[in-house]
Amino acid sequence: MPLKDYSLLKGRPINNRLATGGSPHYQVLVSADGELYRIAINVRSQDGSEVEFLVRSRFEHPIVDGLKAFSEGLHPLESKPGGVALDFIRSNLMQPWELKPLPLSAAGPDNDLNEKIDSYVQRAMSDELAFVYAFGISWGPEDKADRYFGFKPGRGIHDIHFNQGNPPGQYAKDNGPWQDGGLIFEFPDQQQWVAIFLKFQTQAWHSDDTSGEVILPPDPDHPDAPHTPPDRDHIPPLDVPDGLVRIVAAYVNDVRTPEHETVTLLNTADIDVDLDGWQIKDKQKNMMLLKGTIARGATMVVPIAAPVALSNKGGIITLLNASGVKVHGVSYTREQAAQPGRTIPFQS
Repeated sequence: MPLKDYSLLKGRPINNRLATGGSPHYQVLVSADGELYRIAINVRSQDGSEVEFLVRSRFEHPIVDGLKAFSEGLHPLESKPGGVALDFIRSNLMQPWELKPLPLSAAGPDNDLNEKIDSYVQRAMSDELAFVYAFGISWGPEDKADRYFGFKPGRGIHDIHFNQGNPPGQYAKDNGPWQDGGLIFEFPDQQQWVAIFLKFQTQAWHSDDTSGEVILPPDPDHPDAPHTPPDRDHIPPLDVPDGLVRIVAAYVNDVRTPEHETVTLLNTADIDVDLDGWQIKDKQKNMMLLKGTIARGATMVVPIAAPVALSNKGGIITLLNASGVKVHGVSYTREQAAQPGRTIPFQS
C-alpha cells in the first residue's frame, strides 16, 4: 500500500553530518522559510549491502518546470502521475543499468556515497541562491529536539530512495508507485539542476503499476497461474529484455499541421525482435500498439497515432513489451521540444 505522508521539502541546506558505520544516514539541516528540518539519507542498507546510486549532474526532465512553482517548506504530494511525484520507472528518470552500487565510505577521493552526496550539499551550502528539493516521507513535528542538530521541534523527511519493488518481508508494506524518494539541487546562477537517486540492491526494478509489488517471472509449469510472491527474502529478477530494443529519437514538434510525430526504435540484439503486441505510452499513459519485426541491429521509425500524443511542453515516452512490462523509456523537456522540425536524440 502507498506510504503515508509522501512529501516534498524545499529549502536551503545550512549544515550536514556525514554517515558513519553506526549511523548509516547522511544528515542535512535545512532552513525553509525560517523553519528548520532534517533530511535523513540512507547510504547503506540494514543488511549491510551497498546502496545503488545515480547522479545526474545535468538533470533535464519535465518535472523541473513543476518544481519551480513550489515555495519553501514542506509540501504533501499525491502519489499519482501528472504532478511532481517521483517514480524511477514510470516517469523515466533512468535506465536500470545506470544505477551502480557504492559503499558508504571508502579510502580515496570521490569513491563512496558520503563523498558523492557531500560534494553537492557543500556546493549548495556555499551558494546563497541554491535550493535542495528532498522527496520522501515526512515526520514530526516531535515534542523534542532533533537528535543531530538540536533544533526543536524535531521534524524532517526520510526514505530518500526507491520505495517499491521490496521483496516479501518487513518492507513489502511500503511498496507503491509514484512515491519514490530523491534529492534534486537547483543552482540558478549556473542554470543547473542536479539529481541524486538511490535504490537498495534487494529491491526489484520491475513492479506492478497498481501495488508497486515485485513482478515475478511466470511459473513455467503453470504459465496461467497468478504470480504470487513466495515466502522468501529474495526474488529472481524478471526475465525481460531491458534496453534490448530502445528509444533513440523522437520527432515531437512538426512544422506541419496536423503534426506528424514519430519515435525511432533501435534493436541492439543479435536477433530479429517481433514487436507484435508491444506498446508505446505517452505522458498521459495513452497507449498505442506496435506490430511488425525490427531486424537485428536495425532502427524502425514508428508513426505516432491517437490517442498517443507527444507534447511540445515536455513529456515522457515509454516502451513496453507484449507482456506489458516496461523495457525502455525516455523523457524530454519543453526546451528540447521548442524547435519545430528538429528530432530529439536520446543517449541511453
